[in-house]
Amino acid sequence: MAGTVDFDLYRTSEEHDMLRDSVRSLAEAKIAPFAAEVDEQARFPQEARDALTLNDLHAVHVPEAYGGAGADALATVIVIEEVARVCASSSLIPAVNKLGSLPVILSGSEELKKKYLGPLAKGDAMFSYCLSEPDAGSDAAGMKTRAVRDGDHYVLDGVKRWITNASVSEYYTVMAVTDPEKRSKGISAFVVEKSDPGVSFGAPEKKLGIKGSPTREVYLDNVRIPADRMIGAEGTGFATAMKTLDHTRITIAAQALGIAQGALDYAKGYVQERKQFGKPIGDFQGVQFMLADMAMKLEAARQLTYAAAAKSERISAGGKPEDLTFFGAAAKCYASDAAMEITTDAVQLLGGYGYTRDYPLERMMRDAKITQIYEGTNQVQRIVMARNLP
Repeated sequence: MAGTVDFDLYRTSEEHDMLRDSVRSLAEAKIAPFAAEVDEQARFPQEARDALTLNDLHAVHVPEAYGGAGADALATVIVIEEVARVCASSSLIPAVNKLGSLPVILSGSEELKKKYLGPLAKGDAMFSYCLSEPDAGSDAAGMKTRAVRDGDHYVLDGVKRWITNASVSEYYTVMAVTDPEKRSKGISAFVVEKSDPGVSFGAPEKKLGIKGSPTREVYLDNVRIPADRMIGAEGTGFATAMKTLDHTRITIAAQALGIAQGALDYAKGYVQERKQFGKPIGDFQGVQFMLADMAMKLEAARQLTYAAAAKSERISAGGKPEDLTFFGAAAKCYASDAAMEITTDAVQLLGGYGYTRDYPLERMMRDAKITQIYEGTNQVQRIVMARNLP
């Protein structure tokens, strides 16, 4: 039997705890002061990008072989969680860098990995992911973007919608149809560069939340790229896209955790200070029950997310197949639903103040909503879970 001191089951390692402390300090010092302004002005959080890059936290998932930190999946979750605790928009820098580049890590040639992961690791470039289209959202296999072979090149034409960090990112993983007869098995993946002739961007979407992270359409107009920029074999792009999402849905769960933790922390402090009827409102049982429920949901979401991250890491390290598809979907779905409930309750606890932009909770509530929608709506996550019951 293991002794009580070294019983590490269900406990994060000392390294993970130290990482959390350092990211939290950085986020509070360098990112939090700009969060309200970034939201108010709907501008890219350049201060956050600079701080994260300076501290090698912008793309921690990149393997050491390509100049990255080689962080495991749980460490990546902790980074995203702690940044999201103060600014959800800023947390999309490390999250989307992983989403955009993971297809290259999972399926790309050694040449592609060397060419694109090095600049990402150095902070010279960001990576975005182009799957959705105007008529292909939840039904991603119904995409219309085409890639036609022409000698040693492919020519891409189409429109991608809802692309996070579009125009800021230098690199884009683009899914396109190479064989229209085969539906999902006729889709291939490519790396497209912002500087490729024929690449352009739509106007920024005017969004409810995550206003500091630009969301735009990406237009591909006769974009001619070398054939060796295909990620994996022809026809394997959709499988790579789905495998990517199994891993990266966990980063959305992490973002939801961070937003919820930020809201709970703020509300907890507020109810201890705010006095009504001659005592702090935190002394009233009705308020205590709300806080207890918020904390309980958050902790349940965190345990599920960390368990999913552990599965992601074991699979990435070459371990035996696990039920990652179920766990990734469950973590994303549960954590985002919890974040919406927790932020809504946090606004309620501040009363009228919670409804104003002078306090951060209305921003957190608006930011939480998108975690229920992107990388697969929570309705789609429930379909995925039902098909992959452990």
